[in-house]
Amino acid sequence: MLTLYSWFFRIALPFVLFRLWWRGRRQPAYRKRLRERLGQVPGRLSRAPLMWVHAVSVGETLAAIPVIDRLAARHPRWQWLVTTSTPTGSERVREALRPVLGGRLLHYYLPYDLPEYLVPFLKALRPSMLVIVETELWPNLLRLCRKQSIPSLLVNARLSEKSARGYGRFPGFTRAMLRDLERVVAQYPMDAERFLSLGLPKERIVAGGNIKFDLDIDLGLASEAQVLSHQWRGFANRKVWLAASTHDGEDGIILDAFSILQRAFADLLLVLVPRHPQRFSSVAQLCRARGLRVVRRSEGSAPVARDQVLLGDTMGELLRFYGACDVAFVGGSLVPVGGHNMIEPAAWGVPVVCGPFLHNFATVSQLLVEAGGMAIARDAESLARQLRAWLESDTRRKGAGQRGRRVAEANKGALQRLLDEIEGLAAGLDR
Repeated sequence: MLTLYSWFFRIALPFVLFRLWWRGRRQPAYRKRLRERLGQVPGRLSRAPLMWVHAVSVGETLAAIPVIDRLAARHPRWQWLVTTSTPTGSERVREALRPVLGGRLLHYYLPYDLPEYLVPFLKALRPSMLVIVETELWPNLLRLCRKQSIPSLLVNARLSEKSARGYGRFPGFTRAMLRDLERVVAQYPMDAERFLSLGLPKERIVAGGNIKFDLDIDLGLASEAQVLSHQWRGFANRKVWLAASTHDGEDGIILDAFSILQRAFADLLLVLVPRHPQRFSSVAQLCRARGLRVVRRSEGSAPVARDQVLLGDTMGELLRFYGACDVAFVGGSLVPVGGHNMIEPAAWGVPVVCGPFLHNFATVSQLLVEAGGMAIARDAESLARQLRAWLESDTRRKGAGQRGRRVAEANKGALQRLLDEIEGLAAGLDR
């Protein structure tokens, strides 16, 4: 079956490359560094242990950063290879990890899942261990790592019911792929049960919680958020609504809800942050087409009283944005993407609204909704109605925010459990 999969991949590869080129029309970075995707990287001269972390894009990279930070401090001899699949993930690696790791960091795109690309990549870099963040499973990669005695660990792993059904259509293939994993640290027991139902041996899996709860909001970050808050609110102390990580199809709904809210809060500021950089300009045009005054964060100037929308068109600032707003919407949830990280606003004590498509954060969203720190909206009217209820009452808004914060605090601890698992599997690398 693995041979058949590989030949299907080879047949599909021209279409994969064409899609890469096509995406490069709007985001030129997709057309760069193709050699890395084909496994062509310089050979590594050092004989030090090389810990390989794969984080497909921005969300997985952000989850991996605290893991790498802690382990790098504990094991100064280790070198680090971090692979991603997207330019935005690559940018976060360079911005967040290069200053910390310096010359200990190697960063490339993950090669396509074919032996002719993976074998040269592995031979050139000689990793000691592979840590995959969340659920990015490539059968040839896992098989080759097992053959070369490179233990592979899947961490912060989640598996939705829909994904499990998809894997279940190929039971023998999936079972063989999962058994190439040395260890799986799932987020929750229901994730673990789905992995077990697909054939992962019971002794190889543990449910450790979601490491995204182990969010560190230090004094420096809190101070930066407070400065932003003062800049955005101005002398009139206007209310601020942050709509974060929006996808195509959501921005129009957000703007419809904003129009409704303006009837009650004429000076309300909407901070609108599209998920993908290639959409920044089109979202700005959409706002202006609706007659809204827009200022772009990248321009460097704070919004003035007459500005209605601040477009968050920079990278790496979203966490401090959450600390500067009154209420938040987290995107990828009004369209069937599966939702994005609503733990971040909850950790700040900011009440959250999401749409109904939340399979990527099913357990987290359930915890927050049951606690009263998060609400679900299905359209512009229900979104505006919930936000208005919070914006009209400081007591109600702060109460919801505090309930969300308590959920975030109560679920910490997964990071330390994960570090213990990685170090247990990596025992002996420091010798």
